[in-house]
Amino acid sequence: MVWLEYTAVRGLLGFLGILPRRAALRVSAGAAAIAYRLLGNLRRVAAVNLNIAFPGLGPAEQDRLAKGAFRNLGRVLGEMSQFPKATPESLNALIEFQIDPDVYAEYQRLKSEGRGVIIVSPHLGNWEMLVFGWAAFDGPMSYLARPLDNPGIEKLTHGIRTKFGNRPINKTNSVMTAARVLRHEGLLGILADVNAHPKEGVFVPFFGVPACTSTGVALLAMRTNSAILPMCGAWDEAKQKYIGVHGQMIFPSDTGDRQRDILETTAAFTSEVERLIRRFPDQWLWIHKRWKTRPPGEPKIY
Repeated sequence: MVWLEYTAVRGLLGFLGILPRRAALRVSAGAAAIAYRLLGNLRRVAAVNLNIAFPGLGPAEQDRLAKGAFRNLGRVLGEMSQFPKATPESLNALIEFQIDPDVYAEYQRLKSEGRGVIIVSPHLGNWEMLVFGWAAFDGPMSYLARPLDNPGIEKLTHGIRTKFGNRPINKTNSVMTAARVLRHEGLLGILADVNAHPKEGVFVPFFGVPACTSTGVALLAMRTNSAILPMCGAWDEAKQKYIGVHGQMIFPSDTGDRQRDILETTAAFTSEVERLIRRFPDQWLWIHKRWKTRPPGEPKIY
């Protein structure tokens, strides 16, 4: 089974990779449209999430956003198949980082002081392109990632993702390594918009509903005195390219009450993540059970 999974993924990426980029994106978009029709369970998850985030949304608009989530995943796959052919020049032409000059200057200042910035990205737009494109824009980025269960697929994707020096860090027992990265390299990427286990998270508002969110970002920022910058690489249809956009830079809360600081810091960056999703609602991962973990006594949502 493991070998079959690896063969299928390698074959798919290989097939898409030999196509011109636009053709690869058309094929992956078609596959995403088929997946939307076949995977009714994921459509139902998306419907529940959209009812939570946008109560009163009409069926047509709800359907548009759900289809957009699938289409976005197809775009991520199609673009990733093209990464082996990418050059710094082609990446700079494909993603435009709209970084506020003051924010970029603050990042450089923190880096010079041995402090860092944690790029918190939601599963919004093309998170693979965000990290890959940053290597061409500013330099390689280390990022936390859980290794894939299939070793062959993990090795395959690792080779693609590290082409320009980006470095994945196993998120299991990664605190010491991540702290060193922030102190010496200045930048660390983390995907931080998924449901967390109660032992690993705190409940903070997300679209007005408590969502269990990992405390890892807040704890790491507090430990290394780093800033947090929510950012995504969203597809801009008018420009026919990605735009790297960010929210407000956040510094960890420092009230002297550790639990309060964790809660306030987590709530602050989650609020900024929500703002990014509201800006590009058809490009977020609505098929993920974001509100699965509930506060004690609350009924299940899914």
